[in-house]
Amino acid sequence: MGARADRSVLLVVCGGIAAYKALELIRRLRENGIRVRTVLTEGGARFVTPLSLQALSGERVFSDLFSLTDESEMGHIALSRSSDLIVVCPATADILARMSAGLADDLATTVLLATDTPVLAAPAMNARMWQHPATQANIATLAARGVAFVGPETGLMACNEHGPGRLAEPDSILAAILARLDGAQPLAGRRALVTAGPTHEPIDPVRYLANRSSGTQGYAIARALAAAGADVTLVSGPTTLPDPQGVHIVRVETARAMLAACMQALPCDIAVCTAAVADWHVDEAPQKIKKTAGQPPPALRLVPNPDILATLSQPSPARPRLVVGFAAETEHVVEHATAKRLRKGCDWIVANDVSPESGIMGGAENEIDLIDAAGCTHWPRLDKTQVAQRLVARITAFFNAPHVDGHTP
Repeated sequence: MGARADRSVLLVVCGGIAAYKALELIRRLRENGIRVRTVLTEGGARFVTPLSLQALSGERVFSDLFSLTDESEMGHIALSRSSDLIVVCPATADILARMSAGLADDLATTVLLATDTPVLAAPAMNARMWQHPATQANIATLAARGVAFVGPETGLMACNEHGPGRLAEPDSILAAILARLDGAQPLAGRRALVTAGPTHEPIDPVRYLANRSSGTQGYAIARALAAAGADVTLVSGPTTLPDPQGVHIVRVETARAMLAACMQALPCDIAVCTAAVADWHVDEAPQKIKKTAGQPPPALRLVPNPDILATLSQPSPARPRLVVGFAAETEHVVEHATAKRLRKGCDWIVANDVSPESGIMGGAENEIDLIDAAGCTHWPRLDKTQVAQRLVARITAFFNAPHVDGHTP
């Protein structure tokens, strides 16, 4: 089905440094043939000007609740219902709190309270503000009322702090808007399993073996799959990331627990194994290992962990139609990852260089080589959300393409 030619968005631009990205979003929406009208809050006008919004949108900018001309025609009511989708970008902690409380003390909140149009919010704020229980409670309340969310991402923010709360990139917001305007959910009816984060393997009751994985890439892939309509189960090792909206999350500590959760999630169509699973666990001590003066450190007996990727890739009636592994390498990246794909039996391997100088493990960006039976494709360095969206686009193409039997999988 083709996209409608008369699609329209009402963009509510709120006060935050990320408001400048709304300008790029308007440009991208117009490129896709979408009419954009804007509501600019008083705080938003501190960061972007009405003239900029009007020049890019080609439409009048609305900001005054008490404009007599508009209100003689109940303008805020008409405005709230005149578009196919209302997008709040950036959605600050303040606007989310006011939306949750049902306040209507300016044009933006009045429009949002008076509407029965679907609402998509793109949060942006300091990491501690995002993680505060009040903000999370507001998010939960709004989600329960049907508000959809895109982002936030994890990264460096204008306040020079690093963490969750960064506004999603315009490409990500555009994809979420198009999905809602066009009903573009190409993976609807598909079930997906994603693993993410590190595992913690106990040494004794207070110590463990771990690695530097943040889980950011896996969480981004889970969100992108859900946005494409898939029913997603995310099996996550220990991370500090907030739960992705619209995803079933199972939190685990060890590789053995992760495997059990993965097997519980079968059958599924897609498995994407991004987790940095420890290769070994320790033959665990029942009590804390004590340091004894003059004695050598105790020897740790390492026991192999189960191989989750190989297990999911084994031929069986429950095997996912598409199994995607990740290979974190520090040298000979493509060579080692190619061998890993054959050894594990998965369909695709996403390889990346996680040497310390790359900044990829635990960072906000990724640079990958996608390896399948046809060969290797290099992707440039991208934000991890963009990597996720490109990977999901590739997954969608796989399921839409006819295969050797003449049918789609």
